[in-house]
Amino acid sequence: MKDTLKITNTLADETRYSIYQYIVKKKKQVNVQEIADEFGIHPNVARLHLTKLNDSKLVSSELENNKKGGRPARIYFLAEEPIYLSFPKQEDHLLLQWLLELVDSMGDDALTKAKEISYQYGQTIIKHISSTTQSFEDKMELFKEAANAIGYIPQITENEGKKVITFSIYNCPYKNQLHKHPALVCSLHESFLKGQFDALFPTNNFVQIESMQNHCNNCVYQIEVL
Repeated sequence: MKDTLKITNTLADETRYSIYQYIVKKKKQVNVQEIADEFGIHPNVARLHLTKLNDSKLVSSELENNKKGGRPARIYFLAEEPIYLSFPKQEDHLLLQWLLELVDSMGDDALTKAKEISYQYGQTIIKHISSTTQSFEDKMELFKEAANAIGYIPQITENEGKKVITFSIYNCPYKNQLHKHPALVCSLHESFLKGQFDALFPTNNFVQIESMQNHCNNCVYQIEVL
Protein backbone atom coordinates (compact mmCIF):
# COMPACT_ATOMS: atom_id res chain seq x y z
CA MET A 1 0.00 0.00 0.00
CA LYS A 2 2.83 2.40 0.88
CA ASP A 3 4.46 2.05 -2.56
CA THR A 4 1.11 2.38 -4.32
CA LEU A 5 0.31 5.64 -2.55
CA LYS A 6 3.79 6.95 -3.34
CA ILE A 7 3.32 6.28 -7.05
CA THR A 8 -0.17 7.78 -7.24
CA ASN A 9 0.95 10.87 -5.31
CA THR A 10 3.89 11.28 -7.68
CA LEU A 11 1.70 11.19 -10.78
CA ALA A 12 -1.03 13.38 -9.26
CA ASP A 13 0.94 16.49 -10.25
CA GLU A 14 -0.06 17.45 -13.82
CA THR A 15 3.39 18.68 -14.86
CA ARG A 16 5.13 15.64 -13.41
CA TYR A 17 2.69 13.31 -15.15
CA SER A 18 3.35 15.13 -18.45
CA ILE A 19 7.10 14.75 -17.92
CA TYR A 20 6.64 11.02 -17.33
CA GLN A 21 4.57 10.72 -20.52
CA TYR A 22 7.28 12.63 -22.41
CA ILE A 23 9.94 10.17 -21.23
CA VAL A 24 7.72 7.22 -22.18
CA LYS A 25 7.21 8.54 -25.71
CA LYS A 26 10.80 9.69 -26.28
CA LYS A 27 12.08 6.32 -25.12
CA LYS A 28 15.59 7.69 -24.67
CA GLN A 29 17.69 9.31 -22.00
CA VAL A 30 16.78 12.84 -20.93
CA ASN A 31 18.51 15.36 -18.68
CA VAL A 32 17.36 18.20 -16.47
CA GLN A 33 17.99 20.90 -19.06
CA GLU A 34 16.03 19.10 -21.77
CA ILE A 35 13.01 18.77 -19.48
CA ALA A 36 13.32 22.39 -18.38
CA ASP A 37 13.38 23.57 -22.00
CA GLU A 38 10.57 21.28 -23.12
CA PHE A 39 8.18 22.32 -20.36
CA GLY A 40 9.28 25.93 -19.85
CA ILE A 41 10.24 25.48 -16.22
CA HIS A 42 13.33 26.33 -14.17
CA PRO A 43 16.01 23.57 -14.12
CA ASN A 44 15.66 23.28 -10.35
CA VAL A 45 11.95 22.56 -10.76
CA ALA A 46 12.68 20.05 -13.53
CA ARG A 47 15.24 18.33 -11.28
CA LEU A 48 12.67 18.11 -8.46
CA HIS A 49 10.10 16.44 -10.73
CA LEU A 50 12.66 13.99 -12.12
CA THR A 51 13.89 13.15 -8.63
CA LYS A 52 10.37 12.34 -7.47
CA LEU A 53 9.80 10.12 -10.52
CA ASN A 54 13.09 8.41 -9.79
CA ASP A 55 12.26 7.93 -6.10
CA SER A 56 8.95 6.29 -7.09
CA LYS A 57 10.82 3.97 -9.49
CA LEU A 58 8.83 5.21 -12.48
CA VAL A 59 12.13 6.23 -14.07
CA SER A 60 15.74 5.23 -13.42
CA SER A 61 18.81 7.44 -13.42
CA GLU A 62 22.58 7.29 -13.56
CA LEU A 63 25.53 9.66 -13.74
CA GLU A 64 27.05 10.28 -17.17
CA ASN A 65 30.52 11.73 -17.70
CA ASN A 66 30.55 15.24 -19.15
CA LYS A 67 32.31 15.09 -22.54
CA LYS A 68 33.36 18.72 -22.12
CA GLY A 69 34.83 18.06 -18.70
CA GLY A 70 33.46 19.08 -15.34
CA ARG A 71 31.08 17.28 -13.03
CA PRO A 72 29.14 14.24 -14.32
CA ALA A 73 25.51 14.96 -15.21
CA ARG A 74 22.58 12.83 -14.13
CA ILE A 75 20.46 11.34 -16.91
CA TYR A 76 17.00 9.81 -16.59
CA PHE A 77 15.29 7.03 -18.56
CA LEU A 78 12.20 4.84 -18.37
CA ALA A 79 12.47 2.14 -15.70
CA GLU A 80 12.79 -1.39 -17.03
CA GLU A 81 10.59 -2.97 -14.38
CA PRO A 82 6.85 -2.34 -14.86
CA ILE A 83 4.77 -0.74 -12.11
CA TYR A 84 1.74 -2.62 -10.78
CA LEU A 85 -0.99 -0.67 -8.99
CA SER A 86 -3.76 -2.47 -7.16
CA PHE A 87 -5.72 -2.37 -3.89
CA PRO A 88 -4.73 -4.70 -2.29
CA LYS A 89 -1.53 -5.76 -4.04
CA GLN A 90 -2.17 -8.51 -6.59
CA GLU A 91 0.20 -10.82 -8.43
CA ASP A 92 -1.65 -11.26 -11.73
CA HIS A 93 1.62 -10.78 -13.62
CA LEU A 94 2.87 -14.07 -12.13
CA LEU A 95 -0.22 -15.86 -13.39
CA LEU A 96 0.44 -14.39 -16.85
CA GLN A 97 4.02 -15.64 -16.70
CA TRP A 98 2.87 -19.16 -15.79
CA LEU A 99 0.32 -19.23 -18.62
CA LEU A 100 2.88 -18.03 -21.16
CA GLU A 101 5.25 -20.79 -20.09
CA LEU A 102 2.43 -23.32 -20.40
CA VAL A 103 1.49 -22.20 -23.93
CA ASP A 104 5.13 -22.11 -24.97
CA SER A 105 5.76 -25.64 -23.68
CA MET A 106 2.70 -27.13 -25.44
CA GLY A 107 3.74 -26.06 -28.95
CA ASP A 108 1.93 -24.81 -32.06
CA ASP A 109 -1.56 -26.13 -31.22
CA ALA A 110 -1.59 -24.22 -27.95
CA LEU A 111 -0.32 -21.07 -29.65
CA THR A 112 -3.03 -21.28 -32.31
CA LYS A 113 -5.72 -21.64 -29.65
CA ALA A 114 -4.26 -18.79 -27.58
CA LYS A 115 -4.28 -16.51 -30.65
CA GLU A 116 -7.92 -17.40 -31.31
CA ILE A 117 -8.82 -16.50 -27.73
CA SER A 118 -6.97 -13.16 -27.82
CA TYR A 119 -8.53 -12.32 -31.22
CA GLN A 120 -12.04 -13.13 -29.98
CA TYR A 121 -11.48 -11.06 -26.84
CA GLY A 122 -10.44 -8.08 -28.96
CA GLN A 123 -13.63 -8.42 -30.98
CA THR A 124 -15.80 -8.85 -27.89
CA ILE A 125 -14.52 -5.64 -26.28
CA ILE A 126 -15.34 -3.53 -29.34
CA LYS A 127 -18.66 -5.20 -30.16
CA HIS A 128 -19.81 -4.75 -26.58
CA ILE A 129 -19.42 -0.96 -26.71
CA SER A 130 -19.98 -0.19 -30.39
CA SER A 131 -23.31 -1.84 -31.21
CA THR A 132 -24.95 1.53 -31.94
CA THR A 133 -21.88 3.24 -33.39
CA GLN A 134 -21.80 3.71 -37.16
CA SER A 135 -19.57 6.57 -38.34
CA PHE A 136 -15.82 6.29 -38.87
CA GLU A 137 -15.24 9.15 -36.41
CA ASP A 138 -17.29 7.46 -33.67
CA LYS A 139 -15.48 4.19 -34.18
CA MET A 140 -12.12 5.93 -33.95
CA GLU A 141 -13.15 7.58 -30.69
CA LEU A 142 -13.79 4.12 -29.26
CA PHE A 143 -10.43 2.89 -30.46
CA LYS A 144 -8.60 5.98 -29.17
CA GLU A 145 -10.11 5.46 -25.73
CA ALA A 146 -8.83 1.89 -25.64
CA ALA A 147 -5.50 2.89 -27.17
CA ASN A 148 -4.70 5.69 -24.73
CA ALA A 149 -5.31 3.35 -21.81
CA ILE A 150 -2.32 1.18 -22.80
CA GLY A 151 0.01 3.76 -24.24
CA TYR A 152 -0.35 4.20 -27.98
CA ILE A 153 -1.69 7.11 -30.01
CA PRO A 154 -3.45 6.53 -33.37
CA GLN A 155 -2.89 8.93 -36.27
CA ILE A 156 -5.22 9.04 -39.29
CA THR A 157 -4.19 9.96 -42.84
CA GLU A 158 -5.82 9.71 -46.27
CA ASN A 159 -4.33 7.58 -49.07
CA GLU A 160 -6.14 7.70 -52.41
CA GLY A 161 -9.46 8.20 -50.69
CA LYS A 162 -8.86 5.42 -48.15
CA LYS A 163 -8.43 5.95 -44.43
CA VAL A 164 -5.03 4.86 -43.10
CA ILE A 165 -4.59 4.51 -39.35
CA THR A 166 -1.05 4.35 -37.96
CA PHE A 167 -0.10 3.94 -34.33
CA SER A 168 3.04 3.35 -32.29
CA ILE A 169 3.26 1.50 -28.99
CA TYR A 170 5.63 3.64 -26.92
CA ASN A 171 5.53 1.70 -23.67
CA CYS A 172 4.62 -1.94 -24.23
CA PRO A 173 2.17 -3.10 -21.53
CA TYR A 174 3.75 -6.56 -21.64
CA LYS A 175 7.41 -5.58 -21.64
CA ASN A 176 8.14 -7.57 -18.49
CA GLN A 177 7.33 -10.77 -20.39
CA LEU A 178 9.14 -9.79 -23.61
CA HIS A 179 12.54 -10.96 -22.36
CA LYS A 180 11.51 -14.62 -22.06
CA HIS A 181 8.72 -14.96 -24.64
CA PRO A 182 9.00 -12.10 -27.18
CA ALA A 183 7.50 -13.91 -30.18
CA LEU A 184 4.65 -15.40 -28.15
CA VAL A 185 3.72 -12.16 -26.40
CA CYS A 186 3.82 -10.11 -29.60
CA SER A 187 1.79 -12.70 -31.50
CA LEU A 188 -0.98 -12.71 -28.88
CA HIS A 189 -1.03 -8.91 -28.59
CA GLU A 190 -1.21 -8.56 -32.37
CA SER A 191 -4.14 -11.02 -32.51
CA PHE A 192 -5.93 -8.96 -29.86
CA LEU A 193 -5.42 -5.74 -31.88
CA LYS A 194 -6.51 -7.48 -35.08
CA GLY A 195 -9.71 -8.56 -33.35
CA GLN A 196 -10.46 -4.97 -32.37
CA PHE A 197 -9.96 -3.65 -35.88
CA ASP A 198 -11.93 -6.43 -37.56
CA ALA A 199 -14.84 -5.64 -35.24
CA LEU A 200 -14.66 -1.91 -36.07
CA PHE A 201 -13.81 -2.19 -39.77
CA PRO A 202 -14.72 -5.61 -41.23
CA THR A 203 -12.73 -4.87 -44.41
CA ASN A 204 -9.21 -3.70 -43.65
CA ASN A 205 -5.54 -4.34 -44.31
CA PHE A 206 -3.66 -4.71 -41.00
CA VAL A 207 0.16 -4.85 -41.00
CA GLN A 208 3.03 -4.33 -38.58
CA ILE A 209 5.67 -2.05 -40.11
CA GLU A 210 8.13 -1.80 -37.19
CA SER A 211 8.84 -4.08 -34.24
CA MET A 212 10.91 -3.77 -31.08
CA GLN A 213 11.90 -7.38 -31.71
CA ASN A 214 13.83 -6.06 -34.74
CA HIS A 215 15.58 -3.42 -32.59
CA CYS A 216 13.18 -0.62 -33.61
CA ASN A 217 12.35 2.08 -31.05
CA ASN A 218 8.65 1.20 -31.03
CA CYS A 219 6.18 -1.28 -32.44
CA VAL A 220 4.32 0.48 -35.27
CA TYR A 221 1.13 -0.82 -36.90
CA GLN A 222 -0.77 0.42 -39.93
CA ILE A 223 -4.37 -0.29 -40.84
CA GLU A 224 -5.88 0.68 -44.17
CA VAL A 225 -9.68 0.79 -44.03
CA LEU A 226 -10.86 -0.59 -47.38
